[in-house]
Amino acid sequence: MYVNDRLAEILDELRPDAIVEDNVVAFAAIPPSGRPWVRITSCNPLELKDPGLPPVFSGHPADDPSGWDPFWSEYDRVLGPQVAEFDAWLQDHGAPGLPGPRDYLWESPYLNLYVYPQETDYRRRRPLPPTAHRLEASVRTSDETYQEHDRLGRRGGLVYLSLGSLGSADVELMQRLVDVLAKTPHRYIVSKGPQHELITLADNMVGAEFLPQPAILPQVDLVITHGGNNTVTECWYFGKPMIVLPLFWDQYDNAQRVDELGLGVRLSTYDFEDDALSGAIDRLLGNEWLTSELSRISARLRSNPGTVRAADLIERLARTGEPVTEG
Repeated sequence: MYVNDRLAEILDELRPDAIVEDNVVAFAAIPPSGRPWVRITSCNPLELKDPGLPPVFSGHPADDPSGWDPFWSEYDRVLGPQVAEFDAWLQDHGAPGLPGPRDYLWESPYLNLYVYPQETDYRRRRPLPPTAHRLEASVRTSDETYQEHDRLGRRGGLVYLSLGSLGSADVELMQRLVDVLAKTPHRYIVSKGPQHELITLADNMVGAEFLPQPAILPQVDLVITHGGNNTVTECWYFGKPMIVLPLFWDQYDNAQRVDELGLGVRLSTYDFEDDALSGAIDRLLGNEWLTSELSRISARLRSNPGTVRAADLIERLARTGEPVTEG
């Protein structure tokens, strides 16, 4: 709401051939601009709702709908009035109404992109529109290197711990993880985040405030993550098993999906038992089927980079101004 007037001015000034947006709520200025636009869904694909799938942000399993209706009821109670108010505001500013009372943005009539591999995606009851394209994974390239862990030797597995900028700011949680992992026979690379000076690493660890994640992931054997969509799909791209400790938003959905597919383990972020964490590491590192399955997924994803495909689709839209459908 705050940026709408200025955004409308910018679109009038620039007159772009296409608009690419990745946001969690609708921008009222985009449809009235008359410009073709792209919606990127960078969260878990449950954000693209389907009556046969769990509620987005719920973390409920895909094969047990018993908790879905109670979750949606509470969702409607808490967010329904806000969504209705926002819907009225959008229409007052010349934009279409929202698709439904649980939606806060529209599908683009031109091009929709989302990031999730085919092997891990959900089986939908209602197909996505022909303008929807799965990018599989969208991994950043980097010229950075990372070898600080070499000084830890070669014993045990090499594990990357990252809870994102918000999760790593929880010093108590981070220090507990460090203290538990210090008792295991493995080595760790720790993304310490904004409170880095308050986190004390053990002798089997290296870390820093900021780390070049794309350079680290190919080298490690396992990842402990908060479950953001970017890290989860990057782990699949590089073929790494995960232990997921979700904190908010779509992280619950990603944690559940990783667990129910057998590609990792979901743990309770603040209530996990020490042995549950250390035991999960040992089980995942010793799972030959998992290593083989993740290697297969990784090989396919790396043979067809989602970044290249996304660029081609966006360029096609900018060139033609017509909806971009499969094929």
